Amino acid sequence: MDSKSIITYRPYTGEQDLAHVMALVQSELSEPYVIYTFRYFLCQWPHLAFLAHSSSSQTPHGQNRPVGVIVCKQSMHRSSTNRGYIAMLSVDKAFRKRGIASALVRSSMEAMKEDGVDEIVLETEHDNHAALSLYESLGFIREKRLYRFYLNGKDAFRLILTLPPQSSVHSEDDDESSSGAFRGENRYPVNSRQRGILGPKKYRAIRVTPYSDDDEEYVSRR
Repeated sequence: MDSKSIITYRPYTGEQDLAHVMALVQSELSEPYVIYTFRYFLCQWPHLAFLAHSSSSQTPHGQNRPVGVIVCKQSMHRSSTNRGYIAMLSVDKAFRKRGIASALVRSSMEAMKEDGVDEIVLETEHDNHAALSLYESLGFIREKRLYRFYLNGKDAFRLILTLPPQSSVHSEDDDESSSGAFRGENRYPVNSRQRGILGPKKYRAIRVTPYSDDDEEYVSRR
């Protein structure tokens, strides 16, 4: 791998990207997925998936081959919280230590913020120290340990990032409405935390080793 190769990033564009996404995820992550799992995420939330390409790695058709991918979703959690979820993150081993994983996560985080999420969550293996350091360097904290969460019997940590409410102007009618209020064109319910009535949830942070790009040697969501 040429360390001077140019890495570019772009959103998922449709079915033509599916084979690349599946190949990257299935080659790097320990949890098996069928094609319907990929389509569940990519067909409903295509704008929350991003790919990284390298100028030094090309497909048989002469196009820059994807070397990293992130797949996410967004939905209402318990009817009150607009929650983003990072489902898959994978980077080709030959292209790690380049900051690709962190760039992909930041891209998805920004897309979810634009959609007004209150929080972003994910799970990763409890002993995947590089992944834990990566996410915690971006502000995520460990919410709970999930025992025997994966098919291989390993435990997982659930990580969460609580986002501050976006500044917005509400009319008196909006403030008096107890339900059914929406932010802009995103059509997600505005809850009390988004209006600034309550502060963000508080979680206890756990001390971790600072993240560096060198840690990406072992970054893998599952």
